[in-house]
Amino acid sequence: MVARHDQATDPVLLEGLLQARRGTAFFARKLNELPDAELDGDSLLPGWTRRHVVAHVGYNARAIARLVEWAATGVETPMYPSVEVRNHEIDFGSTLSPIALRNLFDHSAVHLNVEWRDLPAANWHHQVKTVQGRTVPAEETVWMRTREVWVHAVDLDNGATFKDIPAPVLERLLTDITGAWHARATYAGLLVTVDGTDLSFGDTAAPSPTVVSSSLPAIAQWATGRGTDGTTATHDAGPVTPVPAAPAWI
Repeated sequence: MVARHDQATDPVLLEGLLQARRGTAFFARKLNELPDAELDGDSLLPGWTRRHVVAHVGYNARAIARLVEWAATGVETPMYPSVEVRNHEIDFGSTLSPIALRNLFDHSAVHLNVEWRDLPAANWHHQVKTVQGRTVPAEETVWMRTREVWVHAVDLDNGATFKDIPAPVLERLLTDITGAWHARATYAGLLVTVDGTDLSFGDTAAPSPTVVSSSLPAIAQWATGRGTDGTTATHDAGPVTPVPAAPAWI
């Protein structure tokens, strides 16, 4: 029997699919390392246990699969009926038994992967709509999922850090975050730089910005609101303490 393979042919898209699948495998590993009893423990997200994180990632795969089905069939299938339904779904999922919660993650990940695999090359350009109301090509679903699995693997608080996330994922994540800041005009006077690179984000035109600097993983951790460890801030060549919190991005 001939093995099934991706119908996509664009090399950039195929590389993106690889990063998404690697992120899914990494999340699965960090989840499988947790004994059932530790699923009840706190995650790194305020108000969420690890159960909430797993439920969210599982239902997110189902929601993204609906967008891929939309691209495949042309029949509109929204991610969620509403944000309220999404939130209720996560709360419900967090109450599942450990085996059901683990099965939710496993089965939804496989389902999404099959939908991606079987989507014809031409259909990746078909337009779908995110839960935020953005109209995007179906290929954007790959990045949507990539971001979820890598960042939420850290949120499980089971040893994963932003240092485990590939640099290309971190760079695109920072581009997303600072793009949101720009759209909301919340970044005025804030410049973000990455040590050892020419990467800079934020208010690059500010005459006297507050500059937040660190390694790429530490800057991504700070920008996503997950701590200031390893970051420094300066203003007019003087230190700023404590390091200011990053503007909200979602």
